[in-house]
Amino acid sequence: MTTALHREYYQALLDRDPAYEGLVFFGIRTTGIVCRPTCPARKPKQENCEFFASVQEAMAAGYRPCKRCRPLDLPGSASPALEQLLAAIEAQPERRWSPADLAALGWGAQAAKRAFSARFGMTFAAYTRARRLAAAQAELAEGQPVTAAQIAAGYESSSGFRAAFQRHMGEAPSRAGGAAWQAEWFESPLGPMLAVGEGERLVLLGFAGRKELWPQMSRLAQRHQANLVPGSCSSTRSIRREIEGYFAGSVRTFETPIAWFGTEFQVACWQALKAIPFGETRSYAQLAVSMGRPTAVRAVAQANARNHLSLVLPCHRIVGSDGSLTGYAAGLARKRWLLDWEARVRDAQPKR
Repeated sequence: MTTALHREYYQALLDRDPAYEGLVFFGIRTTGIVCRPTCPARKPKQENCEFFASVQEAMAAGYRPCKRCRPLDLPGSASPALEQLLAAIEAQPERRWSPADLAALGWGAQAAKRAFSARFGMTFAAYTRARRLAAAQAELAEGQPVTAAQIAAGYESSSGFRAAFQRHMGEAPSRAGGAAWQAEWFESPLGPMLAVGEGERLVLLGFAGRKELWPQMSRLAQRHQANLVPGSCSSTRSIRREIEGYFAGSVRTFETPIAWFGTEFQVACWQALKAIPFGETRSYAQLAVSMGRPTAVRAVAQANARNHLSLVLPCHRIVGSDGSLTGYAAGLARKRWLLDWEARVRDAQPKR
């Protein structure tokens, strides 16, 4: 490890920088424990730190996991209590949850509000309302009458249902027919990810901690007159399995169908990007040549900056002409980790 990288990692520890979660772990020689970058414990001197790519490597070197930051857990992972509550919601998406219902699962109303706001950017009430209306949207998309959709959404009052549907979906239920886009969160070794699907086609995939992700998703939905609701569909479930396989080293290419929302030139760029083999890199100049557009380097770079499918369209495999790391929306530290990971998997496993 270079001195510059050592300083970068130590600064991330001092800053408790969440951008380095899952990318590096810190072995503290004076205590014998291994910590996350965001550990709230008192910070050690730089000379007392060792840096590891995984918590398993640190434990093999004799360190034990910190009890405060729990480095064996996935970064940003939901608590077991929150997972239980989410499972209960998915089991009955039409249910109207009362304080007594929450209390039966060990939750208070304010605690649920804080947990959902932190995790999903919306309150518990807003999340469950969106799930109920998503159930109604599904009924309407299948040609069911408005009354059936109202029942599916758990509304007793037809006027209340129509008002809520109009407010959330932007149109009256009698005029709704398109399917909603389902937004599903799941864990990864590099932090929570958000997948958005339109039935069998994947619309968006990104690391949930990115500030630009929500505006990007909202613009995409508005452009295509789609309604975003929390939930899952065949494409989000498919990409979740493939992402798990990717980080396990068993998946090198993604087969989940993609919604190619872009201009003809953008789609051509993204398809060329997708064709970069696992464990290899290209410069924008090389990508432009592969498309038969050698003078369109700047346009190719701009098109790839609008890529809305992290990992699936592997812009992390784009490097400078001299091999240096170039910008990456999810952060250069994450890009470095992904390239190192793919190189290790490539060198450890024979090609099939």
